[in-house]
Amino acid sequence: MSEKHRYGSGIIGNCSYIAHVGTDTNVNWLCWPSFEDSFIFGSLLDKQKGGEFSIRPTGDIVESKQYYVDNTNVLCTEVTGEDGSYRITDFAPRFEQYERYYKPLMLIRKVEPLSGHPQIRVTCEPTYDYGKQTFKKDRGSNHVQFHSADTHMRLATNMPISHFFENEMPFLLNQTVYLILTYGSAFEAPIERTAEEFQKRTQQYWQKWIKKASIPTFYQKEVIRSALVLKLHQYEDTGAIIAASTTSLPEHPGSGRNWDYRYCWLRDSYYVLTALSHIGQFEEMEKYASYIANITHIDLDRLQPLYGIFGKHKLTESTLDYLDGYLGEQPVRIGNQAHEHVQNDVYGQALIALLPLLTDSRYNHELKINVREWTSFILKKIGATIDELDAGIWEFRNFEQRHCYSNLFQWAGSTAALKIARIYGLDDIAEEAQRLKKRAAEHIEGCFDPEEGVYTNAIDSKNLDASTLQLIMMNYLDPASEKAAKHLEVLEKELKAENGLFYRYLHKDDFGKPKSTFLVCAFWYVEALACVGRVDEAKDIFEKLMQYSNHLMLFSEDVSEFDGSQWGNFPQAYSHVGLVNAAYRIAVKLDQPTFFEKE
Repeated sequence: MSEKHRYGSGIIGNCSYIAHVGTDTNVNWLCWPSFEDSFIFGSLLDKQKGGEFSIRPTGDIVESKQYYVDNTNVLCTEVTGEDGSYRITDFAPRFEQYERYYKPLMLIRKVEPLSGHPQIRVTCEPTYDYGKQTFKKDRGSNHVQFHSADTHMRLATNMPISHFFENEMPFLLNQTVYLILTYGSAFEAPIERTAEEFQKRTQQYWQKWIKKASIPTFYQKEVIRSALVLKLHQYEDTGAIIAASTTSLPEHPGSGRNWDYRYCWLRDSYYVLTALSHIGQFEEMEKYASYIANITHIDLDRLQPLYGIFGKHKLTESTLDYLDGYLGEQPVRIGNQAHEHVQNDVYGQALIALLPLLTDSRYNHELKINVREWTSFILKKIGATIDELDAGIWEFRNFEQRHCYSNLFQWAGSTAALKIARIYGLDDIAEEAQRLKKRAAEHIEGCFDPEEGVYTNAIDSKNLDASTLQLIMMNYLDPASEKAAKHLEVLEKELKAENGLFYRYLHKDDFGKPKSTFLVCAFWYVEALACVGRVDEAKDIFEKLMQYSNHLMLFSEDVSEFDGSQWGNFPQAYSHVGLVNAAYRIAVKLDQPTFFEKE
């Protein structure tokens, strides 16, 4: 491609839903009533069948810019047309009320004239069942009612309702207009006063949330935005944190690697919890850890790599061939076959995730009453799987190996169990944890290539893998040792790309050789550099990686080495997690203070 591909939208949300708003004013992605449900607006994947919610000028858009209200998830889009300019403020209400959080399925759009005499056309045409169904539209006194067999939505507005039935006639924007879309329940309150109050209270909520966070002075604006993005990806009712709010955005044009990421990857919990700990958001940590605890109590069989936000096990994958796909890139997938995979790092992830709940005095969790039972249960799972082959972190679909990364997390999980056992005086569990820790280390050492001085991705393999950077960050290898330094040098020689971008691996998998870099791996690389003492290089690479965000400091899953284009699901929560963790690793090495201190 001649131009860099960047995702031209921002996100809003309230921990009940996430909506994507493009610079063209259209809500191009919104799944209701939850992250896992069908899109209501999905033109991101099909411009014809995906519906539309736009506020466009009658002529061409001459200029458009987007920005967030400082330290919030309230998004502004300023549009200049041929007749004048106007600003759209989009937000999802979220604030404290009645000693709990008010987070309705409600999208508020405020449209203000800025200059000239702008004429606009507002189009609100939702769809459902992934574009298979449209809604019947009925006229109310001050609202439009959308309904199908079992789904009802209402758009309340101070605009003339006739505009939504005869929208060939433009609307002269000479005063502020409010559009309030609700799902399931009617909006029955003063439109203007309520919208203004909700905006004020929502902005205050987000700014207070950031004020209570611990943010380093090193690239503080980027860390703040990443923290806000991560918060939006938590489904508050259950505590689950999804990988992304989108599905089927390709890792690279023509790759076929189009996956549904609207689920919670248990096997990534260590990184998420580390990021939440860094920013001092313990409420979110506890909710997420509680979600994991519930999963491990309910799923007494083999733990899956990922689950639905409500703990659903079966996430059957299917393709929607009638949808065009993003930029024509098919297939469009819903569900994710990876729920069937064997990924044995997940047990270590579970133990590490719940370690704070069992060892930190600040938490008062019900798990503390059955520490022996729970720790023993997970440790037995590690013991039963420690010698198995698995699909590994990258979820290979057609072959299994004994992966270094899986054994590393079994080693780390056993280390966590050992700490728990010592605190609670569980001598038998401590003995078993020590045995399994030693066994995991034996497998890890089986991946060491003495000729090259590097740990490969799996036993009996010569392939290199960015996931083995974690050997350094998790202190399996002493970061100050020659062995750690050499391991890092060999990895970067093969997997490092332009400006510190990093490939997951370069060997063929089920879909051929990867053609795009994986952004979280670049942030892992930054952390590894800092760990081994190459702090100036870590700082330099981190700064270079910042260029790969879009106009709102939002990062995708994948980046093309060749032109810096963004690809993959967007925004990717784990890319932002990687940014937070890398920034904190550097800040600690530089001995930089935090910008905000938790109250």
